[in-house]
Amino acid sequence: MSPDRRKNFPRQFWLMFWGLLLSTSGASMIWPFLLIYITGKLDLPLTTASTLITINAVSSVISSFIAGSLADRLGRKGVMVVSLLADAGLFVLMIQADNYASFAVLMAARGFSNPLYRVSADAMLADLIPEADRPEAYAWIRMVSNVGIAIGPLVGGFLAATSYDLAFYAAAFGMGTYGVLLGLFARETLQKNNAPGLSISTNRFDGYDKVLGDMAFTPIIGTMMFGWVTAVLMWIMMPVYANSNYGLPENLYGWIPATNALLVVTLQVLVTRQTRHYETRRMMSLGMFFYAIANGLVALATGFWGFWAAMVVMTIGELIIVPTSSTYVANIAPADMRGRYMSIYGLTWSFGQMFGPVLGGLLNDNLGPRFIWLGGLAIGLTSALVLYLLSRKKLPARLAED
Repeated sequence: MSPDRRKNFPRQFWLMFWGLLLSTSGASMIWPFLLIYITGKLDLPLTTASTLITINAVSSVISSFIAGSLADRLGRKGVMVVSLLADAGLFVLMIQADNYASFAVLMAARGFSNPLYRVSADAMLADLIPEADRPEAYAWIRMVSNVGIAIGPLVGGFLAATSYDLAFYAAAFGMGTYGVLLGLFARETLQKNNAPGLSISTNRFDGYDKVLGDMAFTPIIGTMMFGWVTAVLMWIMMPVYANSNYGLPENLYGWIPATNALLVVTLQVLVTRQTRHYETRRMMSLGMFFYAIANGLVALATGFWGFWAAMVVMTIGELIIVPTSSTYVANIAPADMRGRYMSIYGLTWSFGQMFGPVLGGLLNDNLGPRFIWLGGLAIGLTSALVLYLLSRKKLPARLAED
């Protein structure tokens, strides 16, 4: 995007841009190391500790269905500020938590809070940016989010190696500072005189039967829900696996998620320019295949470079599958139902979070640590095969892609 095009973006966009860098850096100081922290503090088996991630995911699913209604009725700014400040407070409270029940409550609260910001921010961006400039605006937001994900684990890893309290306070500072800045300097973008009012909250749930009955959509989404277990294992389980079994410290492990973010920032546009020329479902199958291989590589890894290589392979899959799957859903959705289609699509990650950590914990505690990754390999290969078979089915004429 040219500098002249960027001049079309209002100041509030750049407030969100830099604020997201701050808050994402803060949040990602914690989440790669959260299971290490909880299992160490509470001395819990991995199966039990991983259920906290499932609790977080269930709460996130519930919140995702109502976040849009809140943003449309109460305003984008207020919901975003509440979400950010709540997250900051919850990070501080996690320092004080000392039993499973208190962590369960805090994880449920965080799961509920996160979608409130995400959905409201997407709506605010659409309010602020003219339609022609939105692709570039969302590209900049994705880029800065990944820069934050690169910075956060590096800083968080060094802080956690010294004191987890420092990492939690730093994360809370990032989230809280953005919330205060947004509250002081952002304007509300919802045009309430044009808002449909109560009908939004009721109509938001209408039509989901049609979405779920779309046979060009639901098999793909069901397969993605199953397949994203592989990604959740890599993001949530690999840090604690590497730490517990091979003594990989947090300050060294932080380079692994940072590598993922740096590769996304530098290569996403180049990869997308190549994959856009191929049938989307086949590219989704190829991307999932890389996720499967990455899980298999973790089973073979015994040190930093093995885990690093597995993350690089997974990132190749991410570069292929993430924008491609979003494009597929956007292309097949009727114009008046895109929000519902994207809402259901957005839940695929949450369902992976529900089942992935628990499955990994069960495999770890009952069969052995490496079976986490052999299970991930099997799930990934199965998902890749199903996506490939689905790609052989011809789409209905109304869904034909260019």
